Amino acid sequence: CLRRTIPMLLTLMFLGLAALVGEFGGYFCFTKTTFTFAFATGVQAAEKSAEIDVVRLKRYKVPIMRVARNLCIDPALIAAIISVESRAGATLVDGWNRERNQYGLMQVHTHYNSIPGAWDSEEHITQGATILVTGIKALQTKYPTWSWQQYLRGGICAYHDKVRNIQVYDGMDNCNSSNDYVNNVIIRAKYLQNNGFSILV
Repeated sequence: CLRRTIPMLLTLMFLGLAALVGEFGGYFCFTKTTFTFAFATGVQAAEKSAEIDVVRLKRYKVPIMRVARNLCIDPALIAAIISVESRAGATLVDGWNRERNQYGLMQVHTHYNSIPGAWDSEEHITQGATILVTGIKALQTKYPTWSWQQYLRGGICAYHDKVRNIQVYDGMDNCNSSNDYVNNVIIRAKYLQNNGFSILV
């Protein structure tokens, strides 16, 4: 269980200046983010899931990389969300989750008025990644004194649970019932960044 971790289990570093290549809509553009974390219970399990999913994820590598470049976001982060949300499509039936209230590789919720494209299309990946970027930008506006590490953690949390009143602290992860969503995404992103989902800058 990822929630049983040592303090400061996950430190995200948005300070990889070599990765800073510009701005996109007022939000700093990173095509390669350095994900680092201290030892945490559950890391091996999350990495194993990413290792299993990477075979299916490679089917979508071209659109993932294209969307990542268009939105100036790390492709490993998009791939990691796809891994966590749908196991790269393995848990879906005709693109839907069991409750039929989330759709596609990135499991976009039906409260969005429209979900463009097929469940595994580039249009769908674009919508999901745009929701993530929009969440990060909203947090920048709402919490101007936060660090880049907090914006990233908060943005991932917002993707899963909307922006609302997100609180981001080192080692804390209150975005889902098992308190492991953000950490799970980041651990998988680190693995995927080293296994085919990294943009060289």
